[in-house]
Amino acid sequence: MKNFLDKDFLLYSDTARTLYHEHAAKLPIIDYHCHLVPKMIAENYQFADLTEIWLGGDHYKWRAMRANGIPEDYITGNKSAYEKFEKWAETMPYAMRNPLYHWTHLELSRVFGIDKVLNPSTAREIYEECTAKLQTPEFRSRAIMERMNVELVCTTDDPADSLEYHIAIRESGFKVKVLPTWRPDKAMTIDNAEVYNNYLALLEKAADMNISTYADLLAALEKRHQFFAAQGCGLSDHGLTTFCADPYTDSEINAIFAKVRSGKNPTAEDDRKFRSAMLYDLAVMDAKAGWVQQFHIGAIRNNNTKMFRQLGPDTGYDAIGDYEVATAMNRLLDRLNLDGVLAKTILYNLNPRDNELMVTNAYNFNDGSVAGKMQYGSGWWFLDQLDGMEKQINALSALGLLSRFVGMLTDSRSFLSYPRHEYFRRLLCNMIGRDVENGELPASELPFIKQMVENISYFNAKNYFGW
Repeated sequence: MKNFLDKDFLLYSDTARTLYHEHAAKLPIIDYHCHLVPKMIAENYQFADLTEIWLGGDHYKWRAMRANGIPEDYITGNKSAYEKFEKWAETMPYAMRNPLYHWTHLELSRVFGIDKVLNPSTAREIYEECTAKLQTPEFRSRAIMERMNVELVCTTDDPADSLEYHIAIRESGFKVKVLPTWRPDKAMTIDNAEVYNNYLALLEKAADMNISTYADLLAALEKRHQFFAAQGCGLSDHGLTTFCADPYTDSEINAIFAKVRSGKNPTAEDDRKFRSAMLYDLAVMDAKAGWVQQFHIGAIRNNNTKMFRQLGPDTGYDAIGDYEVATAMNRLLDRLNLDGVLAKTILYNLNPRDNELMVTNAYNFNDGSVAGKMQYGSGWWFLDQLDGMEKQINALSALGLLSRFVGMLTDSRSFLSYPRHEYFRRLLCNMIGRDVENGELPASELPFIKQMVENISYFNAKNYFGW
């Protein structure tokens, strides 16, 4: 019987162990998509206790606690920090085989140096030891990133954001690069005219110009796009239910924008046409700037109306949606390709039924200009666990080139999430090692295989994004 979380965790062959320990484990982390708060990095934030750094804003854990019958007072309510943590510890044994069980213990081990199993009997001891460590300089936000061997992170930022904290981080000389990512979702979300016009007021202020027409909107976004580029941004990201690529005319888009600007909500058809136009025009900006564009597809959000009214978005009530994807995706990418403005692209799906769909349709638009131009992104959100990552790797391997894959990211708001890169690397090495041990890959090619593991773990991302 193997020991839980020992040095050979998830590594079930000699080849897997060699690939991981001698090649993947040593490499720095490039976390090219996350939701860290830049201000917390700029100010070298000190967390008050283990509950704040571990449970604050973590809707993965909140969902598990609710499923375990924990009242909301102990999750997002007014109970004390330790009472909340105690309920998380109470939930932990029931989370076996959920990725949270592995993530929790990896984070305890790799960040805090604690190899005890979290359960009700160890809760107080673990809480007090971790909380005490969090009061020291070695456990402030920057120190955690450095200790985890992080080389670069990309945060997720709205076009109206000032990026003042990114600038402050850069000017401070912090050795970890912290770059912004352009996330223009709010600029294309017109379904509620009042909310949209309030957002445009922020964008007007950031761009220092009036936005009266659709042309003005694009001009304002272009100004902000250039500003983001000046701060080191080279990636965009879109969080979409699905792609939109409806036919439209310029006059229709101008009229829809004017209608919304006057305070009237659009029809569903108007909304689709406007999103279609915006996705195209924003993609053109990315291509002209030489950026990489990312599309996260398939979440159905804010499904629990009662709790949305109580807590707002991003609180654990989103799930996997079942939207049609392929037709509109191909239509959008094909138009960009015909016009010579298709940027390097990464596609992520939330519904695992779309794995093969995503990789095959992405590969319609590789053109030989860049190795791995069209990327099938890593397992995302509900799929960044062992089964989901293995299925993503298998789909990419069967239908594309795993060797060109740009690898893992955390997609996390937490400074403790970097062991997810280790989790991914161990799984990757185990899968490839198993193929070698089974004679499905030639042992004579181990020099290339070792380099492939290093590339997927680190070098492919570094080269693809130009870092």
